[in-house]
Amino acid sequence: MENREEYKILNINSTQYKTKLSRKFENRTPFKPADPFMVKSFIPGTVVDILVKEGQELKHGDVVIILDAMKMQNRLKTHVDGCVKKINVKRGDKVTKGAVLLEMEKDISSASGESEGA
Repeated sequence: MENREEYKILNINSTQYKTKLSRKFENRTPFKPADPFMVKSFIPGTVVDILVKEGQELKHGDVVIILDAMKMQNRLKTHVDGCVKKINVKRGDKVTKGAVLLEMEKDISSASGESEGA
């Protein structure tokens, strides 16, 4: 005799499927979106160059760090406009996948610095 409570009904493209969910699936951690203000290493490697300084204003897509991995130099870019809050690495550091290399914050000083040089 089967226990109906163990089965779940999934509706995918108007088709119903009856399935059991594994204990591993039911106990998984929920998805957490990446923080766009954190520049992370997507692969283990060595920091070759840091192209920014703390406090520097950045635009979306600016290259901030060059990471050497698998005999290739990878250019890590920003995902948002902002200001460099903290640099967590230095040249020559070996980093793991997912390591936070650079932290950014929303730029709140851009309005005060635009009139300089006029």
